[in-house]
Amino acid sequence: MTAPFFTVTAFDVPKPGLEALVGAGLDQYNDALGDRGAFDGQQPISSAAHDSGGRVIGGAVGRTLGRCCELQQLWVDAAHRHTGVGSAVVRAFEQRAIERGCDTFYLSTFSFQARPFYERLGYTMQLEIPGHGAAGSKFFMVKKLGA
Repeated sequence: MTAPFFTVTAFDVPKPGLEALVGAGLDQYNDALGDRGAFDGQQPISSAAHDSGGRVIGGAVGRTLGRCCELQQLWVDAAHRHTGVGSAVVRAFEQRAIERGCDTFYLSTFSFQARPFYERLGYTMQLEIPGHGAAGSKFFMVKKLGA
């Protein structure tokens, strides 16, 4: 039996440049399969709420691809939570995605975060993965327009 030609190391903090290297490797692989073009339409998308002084008090960040839109992050300043800012930010985010032709929206959230908030906005839980320590469960949620 021959010795392996490689070693594997796990890190608590990613090595500098590793994320870019892995991304470039995936792009090269997808290009070779001819599938890279499948991601060419992916576009970032965001929305933000500002107070009367112009300071950002909430925002949403995500991406669209085809008819799908992923809400990756949502934040509202603590002083402005439960005032409608979060709902307005998500609705503006979704409206921009609808203008791009999206009709399917998805996101993930933890049990200590905002599942009821997203349910009030029409998202339904599709998958729960328990065991995330103090964070509890992770929920994957979907909203389909016209469903």
